[in-house]
Amino acid sequence: MVRFEIISQGEELVSGTTSDTNATFMCAAFKERGFTPGRITVVGDELAGIRDALAEAVRRVPVVVCTGGLGPTSDDLTTEAAGLAFGLAIAEHPVALAQVKARYASRNRPMPPANQKQAILPAGATLLENHWGTAPGYRLDVSGTVVYFLPGVPSEMRRMFDTYVLPDLALRYTLPPRRTIVFRCVGLPESEAAQRMDGVERPGVTVGYRASLPEIHVKLHLDDGVDAAPVVAETRARLGEFVFTVDGGSLAEVVGKRLAARGETVATAESCTAGRIAADLTTIAGASAWFIGGAVVYANSEKMRQCGVSTVMLAEDGAVSEAVARALAEGIRTRSGASWGIAATGIAGPDGGTKEKPVGTVHIAVAGGSGTWHRRLQLPFDRARNLQMTTALALDLLRRQLD
Repeated sequence: MVRFEIISQGEELVSGTTSDTNATFMCAAFKERGFTPGRITVVGDELAGIRDALAEAVRRVPVVVCTGGLGPTSDDLTTEAAGLAFGLAIAEHPVALAQVKARYASRNRPMPPANQKQAILPAGATLLENHWGTAPGYRLDVSGTVVYFLPGVPSEMRRMFDTYVLPDLALRYTLPPRRTIVFRCVGLPESEAAQRMDGVERPGVTVGYRASLPEIHVKLHLDDGVDAAPVVAETRARLGEFVFTVDGGSLAEVVGKRLAARGETVATAESCTAGRIAADLTTIAGASAWFIGGAVVYANSEKMRQCGVSTVMLAEDGAVSEAVARALAEGIRTRSGASWGIAATGIAGPDGGTKEKPVGTVHIAVAGGSGTWHRRLQLPFDRARNLQMTTALALDLLRRQLD
């Protein structure tokens, strides 16, 4: 068992301004390769705090990755802290300086004097060239522990982690590979997912969960030599129709691939979601092959004009109703000539609810050649998350008809 720790440095992390996506990315990569997680330490722009975090981490584990604090400003303190933590002098590294200057020259810009600071490294550091930004990274071997220092910018950190950290660790350690299989679900609460998965864990098989609204990810971690097929089949059976993909892409991507495979098309009519369903679908490359278009029908007049919803229906059932959702889906399908129509109408909040139709009441519908399917939702979230969940569940309603 080889344990690792991550130190994430930056005031924006401890203040809650920015989420620590770097640590999430690295933990997943480490676990897939058989490493065991220890701690994630988040430190602000404080010299003593960074120093102590580094000194303590190398006493606990053999692998440490520190991200952030390698920039040119006065609050970038990681290198100075590393020198203090490990008793190393810090000085300008001529090759690092040349690399920083080269990065600016490639952009036809002179290097600002402040960026010279990025070429200061601890004594004995192994330089890790940053081909994607200006801040070089480096590696230190300290008392039997390897410590990698990477920039905090996620796009740079991920490339450097893949380019330098993982290959170096592969030379240092031979660990039995651990396979992770991810079941992506929508519409399934995390507590229910855990209940359904009770009893799946066994020697060589562990189960993990990640809630990322609007999805729940159920992860099977399989040790080397475990036969995946029966465990995967059992997990599929337990999670049932909530699974929209296994080790696959987004819900919109799954829907798009199924439409493309069937040679079919879709159009959207959106009231409360105001184009979010269409936006999700068109993030997928090649969407023009199967996405016809969408109508944002916020006002009742637009529901009538663009989808043919009757004034009588709107008066008797109200805009937020099963009848109107069905009419919107059917209307947009007919008028666009698409194979499928998707519609959503509801009260996202925080205002606008009534006793009969409280905030969070949403009706979604999907119309196809063989009928129309409807689902009434009662969502408990704030406005942003209600809209996010509505978008996902509307796409999932179509996905189920395409199975």
